[in-house]
Amino acid sequence: MLLDTLTTAKKMIGVKQVTKAVEKELVNTVYIAQDAEQRLVEPLKILCSQKNVPVETMPTMVELGKSCAIEVGAAAVAILK
Repeated sequence: MLLDTLTTAKKMIGVKQVTKAVEKELVNTVYIAQDAEQRLVEPLKILCSQKNVPVETMPTMVELGKSCAIEVGAAAVAILK
């Protein structure tokens, strides 16, 4: 189910892009890889909490990237409204 959602949904990939989308309130859900560097994703988690955006976790950056049909790992992905 999650793989289908991430593959087909309109999304933003990467911490910077996801952060911008959350700030502009364009996001339904954010996915963050558990193995991503915490110093990079912690500010995004805080922002999501402030904006009431649900945050889901994925085990690895590689798995999150593959779920988005990209060949590199992804620390964060946002599903857009």
